[in-house]
Amino acid sequence: MNQHDLLINGEWTKGASYSPDINPSNLEDAIAEYAQGGAADVDAAVAAAMQAFPAWAASNIQVRSDALDKIGNELLARKEELGTLLSREEGKTKAEGVGEVTRAGQIFKFFAGECLRLSGQVLPSVRPGVGIEITREPVGVVGLITPWNFPMAIPAWKIAPALAFGNCVVLKPAELVPASAWALADIIHRSGVPAGVFNLVMGRGSVIGSALVEHPGIHAISFTGSAGVGRHIAARCVATHKKVQLELGGKNPQVVLDDADLSQAVELCVQSSFYSTGQRCTASSRLIVTDGIYPRFIEAMKARMAPIRIGDALDPGTDIGPVSSLSQLEQNLAYVEIGKSEGATLATGGERLKLGNDGYYMSPALFSESSSEMRINNEEIFGPVASVIRVKNYEEALATANDTVFGLSAGIATISLKHATHFKRHSQAGMVMVNLPTAGVDYHVPFGGRKGSSHGPREQGRYSQEFFTVVKTSYTCA
Repeated sequence: MNQHDLLINGEWTKGASYSPDINPSNLEDAIAEYAQGGAADVDAAVAAAMQAFPAWAASNIQVRSDALDKIGNELLARKEELGTLLSREEGKTKAEGVGEVTRAGQIFKFFAGECLRLSGQVLPSVRPGVGIEITREPVGVVGLITPWNFPMAIPAWKIAPALAFGNCVVLKPAELVPASAWALADIIHRSGVPAGVFNLVMGRGSVIGSALVEHPGIHAISFTGSAGVGRHIAARCVATHKKVQLELGGKNPQVVLDDADLSQAVELCVQSSFYSTGQRCTASSRLIVTDGIYPRFIEAMKARMAPIRIGDALDPGTDIGPVSSLSQLEQNLAYVEIGKSEGATLATGGERLKLGNDGYYMSPALFSESSSEMRINNEEIFGPVASVIRVKNYEEALATANDTVFGLSAGIATISLKHATHFKRHSQAGMVMVNLPTAGVDYHVPFGGRKGSSHGPREQGRYSQEFFTVVKTSYTCA
């Protein structure tokens, strides 16, 4: 089996051990073996990044722009190949995999342009004869810790702005999806980015992630993952004086009002709740439905879910692929049992499926007759499990939507301009969707939430400069 190494200081570097990358659609299919690094590899990668930082921070903006544009162009040119690889290792359908690689390419090309749009301010002082310049400079060496559910797009939306604004990077991808990260690292390695500017260290989060968070040579940490791990990282970054950015998930509400177009509401709920196997932090897991439309909504959801085809991610007829890992599948099925034990009605699905290939397949689960206090409506499941909460009116729907410790994405299905406008203003979420799925965002605008979903500056778009740069105020006396 092919072995793939770490990338440290512009060189492919052997790991202490290698671990196979298994296809969740077919457990007999091992993609390749990927190096497992240790604390010493983190030390070497950080040292290389620290050495490369002064020159890269001062490098010509056209050089940085050309490198990022080249990365974006190769991603787009290879989207079918890399999308297939992504789907093979993560389990989302090939169409979704190709779409994710496309988005990654677009992100790099967007930030190629941002290299040329760096700006500041020149202001007068309140003191005669004094001028003021406000500029932005790179933070330094940043550690990027990325999750398994978007193994190409999320690394891209962290790496691209980090490099565009003159930082050096050490990337630690999720253990479950090393192939996509390695492929991206290989493209970056061949793009003209100098040695040490970008480094890839694969391995266990408890080893590599901890070493990055504790390392004195790391100036900032950007993490996407679980809330529990995020809280620990935040505490350690404060203790070690690191800038920190966290994206931690959600328990996203989708409100459906009596006046909603039923077919449109059902389609956006199915797309948000179950596609990508529900493994999106923006997925709708709480469907909050008003009395007048509730019975029809339940029946329409069941009818829409019936023909959904679950299967191998690379099968062109598949609508929903497998769950990405055995541990995630077991967690999903455990929550199905929890929902039933709490008194919710399992309207359809929620079973492990045995298909032609031995993989981690389950049927999407829909609960009806659930209530806000149930665990299935409070804890992030991160799988194809959604529950319907019945409410009397818009006011109760809004209150129920906001009744969560999370605040990433929220949606409303309605033809009422009054209610849509009020919901956009009063929803306690960082992103609000009107008559659209809660999952699905553009790459050139801010991404992030409120409350327990996010901490620190937003990701993506021009707002990413808030995290990847520091502000300097300079005074000059004429």
